[in-house]
Amino acid sequence: MYLEIVSPEATLFAGEVTSVTVPGINGEFQMLKDHAPIVSLLQEGKVKFEGSVILDKDYASKFSKDANGNTVLPISSGTIELKNNKVIVLAD
Repeated sequence: MYLEIVSPEATLFAGEVTSVTVPGINGEFQMLKDHAPIVSLLQEGKVKFEGSVILDKDYASKFSKDANGNTVLPISSGTIELKNNKVIVLAD
């Protein structure tokens, strides 16, 4: 599954991942390969994803790793769209 995380400043991450977990307005939810299409608002929380992640050196400081080895990006709000195994997160 392909993930793209876009902020008002730049594209923070673009690459293949195995799962994405986001803070939806009705609670945290996870998406895996072949998930049904979805569009949702996001609230303050953390976008977590796993896979062979290679971060751009210019934006790597915005990310961290959690205890499970997931790559984590804190956000204040945003939207997410998933269609045809491509996830786009517009994050603030």
